[in-house]
Amino acid sequence: MEEIYTPVAVAEEVERALKMLEGRWKLLILFRLFGGKILRFSELERAIPAISQKMLAQQLRQMERDGIVRRIVYPEIPPKVEYSLTPWGQSLCPALDALLKWAGLRETMAEAAASSKASRGS
Repeated sequence: MEEIYTPVAVAEEVERALKMLEGRWKLLILFRLFGGKILRFSELERAIPAISQKMLAQQLRQMERDGIVRRIVYPEIPPKVEYSLTPWGQSLCPALDALLKWAGLRETMAEAAASSKASRGS
C-alpha cells in the first residue's frame, strides 16, 4: 500500500527528524564522523574544543539512542570507547550537504540581487 503524504503528516515527520538533530553540537559531531571515521571520545573532544565533556557525552548518548551513532566499548583498562556513524547516520551526509548548498545559495542570491540593484541604479 502506498503512503499518502498530507501536509500535517509531512510536518510531523520533519519535526521528528529535526528533534533528532537539535542541539548546538550534534551537527558538529556528525561532520567529524562522516566518511566512515571512527573516533575516540578524547579525539572528538579535541576536534570540538568548545564543547564540555558532559555535553559531548550527552549528545553522543542521544544520537546513539536515536540510532545515528554507534558506540563501541573495548574491555581494557583504561576503557577504550570509540564512536562512529551507523549506516543510517552516514546516510544523513547527502541531506546535510544539500542543506549546506541551500544555505550557500542565500549568499549567492543576495549578491546577485545587490548587483542587479546596483546596475539599475547607475
